[in-house]
Amino acid sequence: MVVLVVLAAALLHAVWNALAHGATDKLAGVAVMNCAILGTGLLMTTAVPLPGRAALPYLACSAALQVGYQLMLARAYRLGDFGQMYPIARGTSPMVVALISVTLLGRTLPFGQSAGVLVISLGLAGLALAGGIPGRAQLPALTAALATGTLIAAYTVVDGTGVRRAASVGGYIAWMFVVQAIAVLAVAFAVRGRTLLTVDRGSWAPGLAGGVMSLTAYGLVVWAQSYGELATIAALRETSIVIAALIGAIVFRERLGRLRLAASATVLTGIAVLQLTHG
Repeated sequence: MVVLVVLAAALLHAVWNALAHGATDKLAGVAVMNCAILGTGLLMTTAVPLPGRAALPYLACSAALQVGYQLMLARAYRLGDFGQMYPIARGTSPMVVALISVTLLGRTLPFGQSAGVLVISLGLAGLALAGGIPGRAQLPALTAALATGTLIAAYTVVDGTGVRRAASVGGYIAWMFVVQAIAVLAVAFAVRGRTLLTVDRGSWAPGLAGGVMSLTAYGLVVWAQSYGELATIAALRETSIVIAALIGAIVFRERLGRLRLAASATVLTGIAVLQLTHG
């Protein structure tokens, strides 16, 4: 049951990212998604205690990182193929977390985790080189995808620390959704102004659906973590990388190719090794 739930979460994660990629106006799509996140977060705040003062700096930092992450994600999807951008972003994150733990936190990386980082690196290199040596035109997309993964790693570390400092786990999560959504919407309006309000009605349904899917995927993983092995769940959820590669080929008519598929599978394998050997 736990395995099926995590795989469902992986599918939802890949699909909501595909909706974000498919939006004609990427920034408007991000704004609509955050409307769903804001509404859900506000509802949650009525049922959970406040997170406590100690968590406030982490909530503020997380919101700032979320703004950068979502804007960079939209940029990556605007510039590059979904089947390439998604696995690069997802693969960069756990690798950066592992490297931060060594370089900044002074921890040692066991052989298994070192092997996982190496395998992920090879997979990311394969994805970057899938279409040949990247030229100047491809560099902005690759840079945006790598930056997206780095920001995912950053807010993962911040939220992982903040939720432990909070008086209420539920309160931290609820207010994380609220503060994040308000921050993203504020920046989106600052960038686009009132023209953001004239977003095509056809963008609302996929945008709201994407927001609901992202929250549902998160909730399913949290549920699974309360019943299953954390490392196994963390590895299983990254099957979304291969799902995204298939969505890119089937839905967006992107050229999958053996190299891109093999590179995506390599990133997935490296993440699995990294998570399963995590002490």
